[in-house]
Amino acid sequence: MDFRHEWKHELTVSDMVAIRQRLRAIARPDAHTADGKYAVRSLYFDTLTDKALREKLDGVSVREKFRIRLYNGDPSFIRLEKKSKRGGLGSKAGVRLRADEARAIVDGDYRWMRGSDRPLVTELFQKMTCQGLRPRTIVDYTREPFAFAPGNVRVTLDYDIRTGLRCVDFLNPSCVTVPVPGAPVILEVKWDEFLPSVIRAAVQLEGRHTAAFSKYAVCRTYG
Repeated sequence: MDFRHEWKHELTVSDMVAIRQRLRAIARPDAHTADGKYAVRSLYFDTLTDKALREKLDGVSVREKFRIRLYNGDPSFIRLEKKSKRGGLGSKAGVRLRADEARAIVDGDYRWMRGSDRPLVTELFQKMTCQGLRPRTIVDYTREPFAFAPGNVRVTLDYDIRTGLRCVDFLNPSCVTVPVPGAPVILEVKWDEFLPSVIRAAVQLEGRHTAAFSKYAVCRTYG
C-alpha cells in the first residue's frame, strides 16, 4: 500500500476564491469533472463504540476507516474504500461495488460478502463480523479537484458539506441532509515524494496552518 503526503487547511470562502484562481493558472482540472467540479456522497462505517471517530478526535497516528462512495448521484460507479493514516501520510485502497451490493450493505445483508474474490470486500465483512462495523452517516459535499503532474500532486477544494440526519440510505436521493456547522471550506493537498514550489506557493495563505479536519467527524455532530 503506497502512502502519500497530505495537507489539510480550513478556509474561508474568500480564501477559496483566491486559491481557485491561482490553481486554474498552473494546474489542470480533474478529467472527470463537469464544469470543474462534481458532487460526492460517502457512507462512512464505524463501530458501536465509535472507534474510528474516537481515534480521529484523540489524534491516534495510525488509524483506518471504511466508506462507500459515489459521484454525482450516479449508481453505475460505486466504490468501497479504505483510508489508512500514519502520521502525516495517507493511503487509499478501493474496489468497485454494484448498486445491488451497496444496497444490500445498507439493508443489513452481509451474507454475499463472505468468500468474495475482492480482498477489500472480504476485509470489510470480517470487520463487520468481528468489530461490529456498521454504516453510520452520510457525508455529502461539492469538490473542485486540480492535478499537477510533477510530484503527482492533487489539490481539492471541498465545500457545501452536508450530513444525513441519522440517514444511511446511501442510494436514496431524497435522503435528508443538512449543512454542517460553520459551512467550512476544506483545502486538501496530496503528493508523492515532493511538493513543487509552484503548488506550495499557490496554496499558501498567511495565518493558515495545516489542521486535522475530518468531514466524517464534523458530520457526526448529528449522530
